[in-house]
Parts: sequence; C-alpha cells; structure tokens
Amino acid sequence: MSTPGLRERKKQRMYRTLSDVAVALFLERGFDAVSVAEVAAAAEVSKPTLFRYFPAKEDLVLHRIADHEDEAARVAGRGPAPVEALRRHFLAGLERCDPVTGLNDHPAVLAFHRLLYGTPSLVARMHTQLERSEAALAEALGGDLEARLAAGQIIAVQRILALDNWRRIADGERVEDVRPDAVAAAERAFAGLAAGLPQRMTK
Repeated sequence: MSTPGLRERKKQRMYRTLSDVAVALFLERGFDAVSVAEVAAAAEVSKPTLFRYFPAKEDLVLHRIADHEDEAARVAGRGPAPVEALRRHFLAGLERCDPVTGLNDHPAVLAFHRLLYGTPSLVARMHTQLERSEAALAEALGGDLEARLAAGQIIAVQRILALDNWRRIADGERVEDVRPDAVAAAERAFAGLAAGLPQRMTK
C-alpha cells in the first residue's frame, strides 16, 4: 500500500481536527446547542471551508466511526466463509473491548456513545451510514438479491448486539460481567445467521 502524499495527509489531518473540535463542543454543550458557525470559529476555519469537508453537521460526529463503514465488507472476504469471518471478527472485538461492539467502559467512549445514541438526528444519520455498510457488504457477497438480504441481516445483528452491550455498560454494569453474555449472544446470533443463510456464505 502506497504512503499518502502530503496533500492527502493534510486533508486527513483537517478532517480529524474539525471532528475533534466539534465533538468536544457537542459533549460539553450538547449537539443541538452548538452551531456549525461556532465549530468553524473554534477550529479557526471559515464556515464554507468546514462544509467542504463535512456537508452535514452530523458528519462531524460520525467521522469518528466512518472507518467502520466498509469493515464488514472487508472482513467478509477474509475467509474461510463470510459469516464465519464476521463471527470471528466480532468475537475478537469483544475480547479487545473494541468500542464498535459496545463493550467498552472508557469514560470518553461512553460519553461519545451517549452523544451518538442520545441525539435523534445523529441516530438518523447513522442509519444512512449503516445502509452504506450494508450495500458494501452485499456487493462483497455477490451483489444479487440473496446477497442483499444476507447483508441486511448481518448488519442488523451486529448493530443490535453492539447496542445491547452499550446499554448494559451505560447502565453501570462492568465490562467483565457483560462480556460472557455478550459472547454467548454473539455466538447464538451468528449461529442463527449461518443456519438461515445460503451455503455459499456459510461454508
């Protein structure tokens, strides 16, 4: 893989800076209480410049999880079979407390998830991101109707498992106490997927 050039590195740095500044303001004052103009001023850029990087205010927050958008599609191609690869990947995420699995009690992660799940416009925008994840996974699985149906089920399973884990952690349960249930739930969910999906995706 080639190393990104200077222009690309500067661009990625600006994405991170704008997102970090925005999230800090949103966590401090609430998403709806902070305007895009205030984010731009805090980041010392013009409002038009900010919109060149982030067309919607919600994207400033979702940038933090944007790298997961094509994750399922990438993982599905690793083998030995798409569903098995995704099962192993999710279980590995639980083991290392990957925030995307919901099984993480770091204060910064909990605060970010409260912002994300507690703001209706962010939840709606996140569903658009999930639709893109689903489309990318469907393409990786073959792109036909069978693949699209399978991708929808897989993405839904991952989302529901992660949300259930996060809710328990947000309610004050310890990661160590939630993890056994989270692993068992993931095993059941992926076993159900394997039983119901076409063999080309499970064997």
